[in-house]
Amino acid sequence: MSSKLSIFICQNCGSETSQYFGRCLNCNSWNSIVEEIKNKRSNYQEITNSKKSIPFNEISSKKISRFTSGFREFDRVLGGGIVPGSVVLLGGEPGIGKSTIVLQSAGKISLNEKVLYITAEESLEQVKIRWERLNQSSINLKIFAETNLSLIIEEIKRLKPSFAIIDSIQAIHNHEMQSSPGSVSQVRACSSELQNLAKENNIALLIIGHVTKDGALAGPKTLEHLVDTVINFEGDNISSHRLLRSIKNRFGSTFEIGIFEMLEEGLREIKNPSSIFTNKENISGVTTTITNEGTRPLAVDIQALVNKTFYSNPRRTTTGISINRLHQILAVIEKHVGIRLSEFDCYIATGGGFEINDPSSDLGVAISILSSLKNIPPLANCSFIGELGLSGQVRKSNNLRTKIEEAVRLGIKNIVVPKLEEEINNNFQNLINIKEISNIKEAVEYSL
Repeated sequence: MSSKLSIFICQNCGSETSQYFGRCLNCNSWNSIVEEIKNKRSNYQEITNSKKSIPFNEISSKKISRFTSGFREFDRVLGGGIVPGSVVLLGGEPGIGKSTIVLQSAGKISLNEKVLYITAEESLEQVKIRWERLNQSSINLKIFAETNLSLIIEEIKRLKPSFAIIDSIQAIHNHEMQSSPGSVSQVRACSSELQNLAKENNIALLIIGHVTKDGALAGPKTLEHLVDTVINFEGDNISSHRLLRSIKNRFGSTFEIGIFEMLEEGLREIKNPSSIFTNKENISGVTTTITNEGTRPLAVDIQALVNKTFYSNPRRTTTGISINRLHQILAVIEKHVGIRLSEFDCYIATGGGFEINDPSSDLGVAISILSSLKNIPPLANCSFIGELGLSGQVRKSNNLRTKIEEAVRLGIKNIVVPKLEEEINNNFQNLINIKEISNIKEAVEYSL
């Protein structure tokens, strides 16, 4: 026997209540609560547990075997390739190219592995149009157009693929639930069943998810906890460049990035990413820094424009760098270099709008600001690395050795860094001119 139970679920955070509220009591979002009906079962099946706990020394450890996604950049973000039995969640803005990269990757994987592509948003004919545009040649890739979860699970069990793709989770529905597809309860239930299926049958599963207007993954937060890896596909409508960024990864480093270029025939990997974010011209207000994204060092230009203000409050605008970091750097310059910047507007932008989170770019931002203010180009063919402390000192940054190696690879002749260990200095002595500084004053005197 079963009876129907009416519950109210917030579509933003997934919290449940027994009655309707205009505002969610958990996340404070308005008009996000929706009534849903679920079956309440009165008879419970007795569960027998055949598994037993064992000590750690009896667990046999084995090396993780991976297979390639067909893209080196995609493999880098995943931690070295696709792990059998893993569940990957791929999110991104509409039209950014999620289905494109997944279809290209599926075509390449299917040359060596059995692959099932489940399209819940498009018909077979629509997928075929994209397939022909991408000039794919694989004939072993299986396509299945279905939105019913039960039929999808049956097809996966029948085919037993090594790699399965769900495009997308918001379009799939469980017919046992009366809520509409895309609702919190549907996304949670469908994801949970697919995850269990992947783990039990050692199938690598990639799930495409929608994002909200704020850029966060749609659906309950538990969706991100269910999966092994969360990847965000980033880009804009103007630039052709796309970034794959790992937000969570149980089999590799987080915040690793892969860089692609969107062309008419699909996505192409960028073999030398530093080249698209830097410009070799030596002009005032532009410096080069080397930042770390995951395990990858990248050279990025920092551009500054400092102008006399005509307003009572000077303007501060940034692209690619936190506005709070700019305020902090400006305060350090005023205090320890003795230059008043409260009378000037300051605009900062990174090359290609690349978002920099590494604090070692602080020194490059400071030098670019002073270079623009004085209208003097900084030291030619030079990179600036170092975190600015509030007392004006230049602090050591992480992964300094790999950043210097990237500068050498790019042919940069000079580099300004905080004090180094003697071993690192000796290793690069004949490859690049290293200037070690301890505070911002020394950096300014050497660079401008």
